[in-house]
Amino acid sequence: MYESDDPRSRLASAKSGAGPAANAAAAFGNSTYARYYASAPQEELANSRNWYTRGQNFVVCYSEVDDGAVFERREQVDEYVLLLPEGGPAATVEANGERVEVAPYSITMVPPGDSRIMVHGAGSIVRLITSRSQDILAKAQNADSYSGPHPHVPEFEPWPEPADGYRIRSYSLDVPEEEGRFGKIFRCTTFMVNVFPSQGPRDVTRLSPHHHDDFEQCSLALDGFYMHHLRWPWTANQHDWREDEHELCLAPSVCVIPPRVIHTSAPSHAEANVLVDIFSPPREDFSDMPGWVLNADDYPRK
Repeated sequence: MYESDDPRSRLASAKSGAGPAANAAAAFGNSTYARYYASAPQEELANSRNWYTRGQNFVVCYSEVDDGAVFERREQVDEYVLLLPEGGPAATVEANGERVEVAPYSITMVPPGDSRIMVHGAGSIVRLITSRSQDILAKAQNADSYSGPHPHVPEFEPWPEPADGYRIRSYSLDVPEEEGRFGKIFRCTTFMVNVFPSQGPRDVTRLSPHHHDDFEQCSLALDGFYMHHLRWPWTANQHDWREDEHELCLAPSVCVIPPRVIHTSAPSHAEANVLVDIFSPPREDFSDMPGWVLNADDYPRK
């Protein structure tokens, strides 16, 4: 599935199973391609323009903001994530009596309850919120793709709480690359986020087609453009068969990939491509790899 020098070739999940076609017995669910650069926002406020795209367990909230934009959550049911891209705005995050100044190029875990994000500067920000927040879920532009339980995604269960309790936890993304580590992975109780460094075009003779048995992958392009290749395995039921998908997505955009669908994404801009992979809840196989999850000491393993 992976080339021998790909860090993911050492994952336990890369060696298990006979492949998606041997296990698939029902429909897979739908892929989503949300091209924010080519669509109107779902919500326009005084200082922000907001796009919402959901998966089975999560909503990606992508916002183009002006200085002074404010995002509040009241009685938030669970932990959520604030991602500030490189070269973008800073923010002040308040939650449960805490106040933290958050720099650009960072990822911040915001605790349940009441919280407030105040943006300093113009640019883009990303919030990741689980589908347990019905008010956010209702804004998603692809809600029709998720009319009920997913055939291959288990019911969402958060991971264990930190031993010292919930609080604002912010991490710089200015982390040096390390041989054998796959991207820059952070997790909390509700999400795992992998931020890849900016890169040039991918060698198309060294792609990495693979699949996931029981979770979706969400790929958020923040710079450059990507070719997303999806192949739907055959099942005994020919009505489940689908044509391959080869979709060009510029930034900003989101691709949501269903479980059991073979996929690979190729960065294609000549100079700079930035992708963020999002999983909800966190992946167990990535968490099993020593040193891969950069904030593992803060969040217990399920």
